[in-house]
Amino acid sequence: MEAKQQRSYLCIDGKCFYASVECAERGLNPFETNLVVADPGRGKNTLCLAISPHLKTLGVKNRCRLSDIPGNIKYEIALPRMQLYVDYCADIYSIYLDYIAPEDIHVYSIDEAFIDITSYLVTYHTDAKSFARMLMNEIANKLHVPTTAGIGTNLYLAKIALDITAKHAKDHMGYLDEELYRAMLWDHMPLTDFWGVGRGKVNRLSHYGIFTMRDIANADPDLLYRIFGIDAELLIDHAWGRETCLMEDIKNYRSKSHSVSFSQILPRDYEYEEAAVVMAEMAIHGCLELYKRHVITNKVWIGVGYSRTEMLPGVQGSIKLQCATQLSSIIEPAVKQKFREIVARGIPIRNLAIAFCDTRDEGCEGYDLFTDWAKVDKEKAAERAALEIRDRFGKNALLRGINLKTEGTQRERNTFIGGHRAGYDDARATGETIRHL
Repeated sequence: MEAKQQRSYLCIDGKCFYASVECAERGLNPFETNLVVADPGRGKNTLCLAISPHLKTLGVKNRCRLSDIPGNIKYEIALPRMQLYVDYCADIYSIYLDYIAPEDIHVYSIDEAFIDITSYLVTYHTDAKSFARMLMNEIANKLHVPTTAGIGTNLYLAKIALDITAKHAKDHMGYLDEELYRAMLWDHMPLTDFWGVGRGKVNRLSHYGIFTMRDIANADPDLLYRIFGIDAELLIDHAWGRETCLMEDIKNYRSKSHSVSFSQILPRDYEYEEAAVVMAEMAIHGCLELYKRHVITNKVWIGVGYSRTEMLPGVQGSIKLQCATQLSSIIEPAVKQKFREIVARGIPIRNLAIAFCDTRDEGCEGYDLFTDWAKVDKEKAAERAALEIRDRFGKNALLRGINLKTEGTQRERNTFIGGHRAGYDDARATGETIRHL
């Protein structure tokens, strides 16, 4: 019987991507520059989207807040420019396409991608590390952005090689097969360093004296299945360094459940009535997105987080609609009512979220016997006309009165990408340093 071919996967990402892009735009070396990507207009406790590699060497954590950076460290602040980062991501992808077919590439995030390089090692008469180094050099030479790479005999090991071993290697590359994984990382702590293992899982495992991948591999499988159900199968496989998923499986995957969701951190602590305005905006904006995707829903979920100063848990609630719809005239009032029911007055609010759950094709739309169909058709026609105007002239070309309220956020968020400033029309974010501490 012919031996099964050992596969080679590459997981590559931009090192401190947003910060490195900002350094590249300024002609600075990210390994010598203290730079933070953040919007100080959101307050001193705003999260840093990225910090330069040099700041990391000084002990600053990547996902810190501006207020967490020690006062004795001088650094530059660059406002987020999400469109610029998307453009760089596209340029990196085009470099991949110079050597690799798109069916062998899976873009995992804006700065990270998986590549099945198995057949290309034969094509280019090279080995995995040399091929990875070639791609990394191409990106560095053309875009001046440093990258890190993980190489593995399966997708999971490539990701772990990137996340754990490559970060400590002088050449910014890591390699793992199943044997090396067990030899090097079976006793690695904390478990949260491993892909797919969050704090919740770690806390539950710790109750049973399980703290490492070795512990998981040697644990009673029946115990793990009692704790995690079917998810235990993946956890056990990963403990041994096994992963059966192939690139073609990722390409062929289609989710069985769909939802449309939005969340935002408010620019300051909002009072109850102010937050209610923003939640209404989010409900209306979500309905437009349902129209755009040609889907409907009969279930909406909302979540509200109070200010950090209050030390109170957030609240959430679900709304079961009487019909499957995309009409804002039905969904917005229901969201407002649920907001009134679950949110405490007099407590400042900082986070809002909304999700339109179990969406399905709009052909499944259904109402009751007393529905005024002429009114429904009129509203749908108006909403679709609004979408056409927004698509042609921009999201802010047509606004509702609620969007013009001072506490509203949707008008500004319409200019964002991924919840952050796009940067193309922001005079403060054209590459100039806005602050030097």
